Amino acid sequence: MTSSTPARFRIALFASGNGTNAERIALYFKDKPQFQIGPVFYNRKQAYVAQRAANLGMEAIYLPDSRLKEPETVLDLLKTHGITHIVLAGYLSLIPAYLTAAYPQRIVNIHPALLPAYGGKGMYGHHVHEAVAANREKESGITIHLVDEHYDRGAILFQARCPLSPDDTPDRIAEKVHGLEYRHFPEVIEQWVLQTLPPFQSK
Repeated sequence: MTSSTPARFRIALFASGNGTNAERIALYFKDKPQFQIGPVFYNRKQAYVAQRAANLGMEAIYLPDSRLKEPETVLDLLKTHGITHIVLAGYLSLIPAYLTAAYPQRIVNIHPALLPAYGGKGMYGHHVHEAVAANREKESGITIHLVDEHYDRGAILFQARCPLSPDDTPDRIAEKVHGLEYRHFPEVIEQWVLQTLPPFQSK
């Protein structure tokens, strides 16, 4: 951040893998002085998201699942960094109840399917796309939702859809869904934080 004015919103990113969504979020907010993105908290030691964070000059903090079970440690860490909101950007562990209680309505996640379909424990990443392909669905998409102490059950904020053809492979479905993620997730985060997101209407 180049401005000397303190950011109004400080958003922590939680990630587990490659970090493409985390990178796009950071770049989207780069010139928006109301927002500070980071640190990135990651729970898999070899996750490439840590390198992406370093490339962007962002702090990356290794937070294994065992440490996530230490409420005082985690909450103190978030408080030290002045975190106001948390974004799960490819984060594969269940958020504990103490954290959703400390950040009510202020933790958001993106899921690579149209919830409530293809959600729940074990339904993440390519597992979702394989299931969608196996069932020959005519469409898929993304769901951006608030986080509670259950997998994929928080209130839905936004969905975007993409049509599928019968010969779409899981890889091809992933490409289509990733395109929606990159296009919509940063903008929806901004609207959510600023409380300007239109009410979700199920289609």
